Amino acid sequence: MYFGGGNYYYIVFILDAICAIHSIRRGTQQRWLWIIFVLPVFGSLYYIYSEMLSNRGIRAPKINVEAVINPGAKIKRLEEEVRFTDTFANRVKLADAYLEAGLTDKALEIYKNSLTGAFAENEHVMAQLIVAYFEKGQYNEVIPIAKKLYKLPQFARSKAHILYAKSLEYTYQAEQAENEFKLMKGRYSYFEPRYEYGLFLTRAGRDEEAWQIFTDMLNEQAHLSPVERKSNRVWFSKAKDELKKLSAVKKTA
Repeated sequence: MYFGGGNYYYIVFILDAICAIHSIRRGTQQRWLWIIFVLPVFGSLYYIYSEMLSNRGIRAPKINVEAVINPGAKIKRLEEEVRFTDTFANRVKLADAYLEAGLTDKALEIYKNSLTGAFAENEHVMAQLIVAYFEKGQYNEVIPIAKKLYKLPQFARSKAHILYAKSLEYTYQAEQAENEFKLMKGRYSYFEPRYEYGLFLTRAGRDEEAWQIFTDMLNEQAHLSPVERKSNRVWFSKAKDELKKLSAVKKTA
């Protein structure tokens, strides 16, 4: 409900309209419009923070409000939508919800069956397949799909690229894996792939190199904006934990 009419109504309406137009132009309306309009002001402010301010490097994971409040209800709603309107878009939304809920087998089945006809090389579905196959430990399935997406600009520093690099490592292609991790390096950004590269080096017994990566990440914190620090705090926390582990190893060596 808007705040009692008057000028507040127009301010809220304009704020919602700006966020809605921005979302439509970015092609994210299916994810965001219901949040913007069902949660006036709060939905728009959350949209501005998530989509307009936190857009440097790899974005922080988005919070799916409906999934957090009642994940089972969301899945049931999407299942009903598929029963009544069995479209590609509805099936993929359901598969995404399954994957998010940990129902990976169900998600895999839908994704694989959706890659037909005009959608045979749909980028979103292939990227989600990479996530699903990786979660199942089917690393050999990840690699050929990743190669199909490899030349796309958005793949370069995506989650799918990280999982591709890790899949190369887990299929005994360590040199190729390291080459991929190196492509995802950069100062003051790309903290998730850098953290994963540090773990790769740790697993390879190259502790000094890993130490340097984690240390560089933490040293860069002070030079980031508050929004950037907040959106990447999980990686800083993880890097700090890894440094503690490496320090403990040094002491016992």
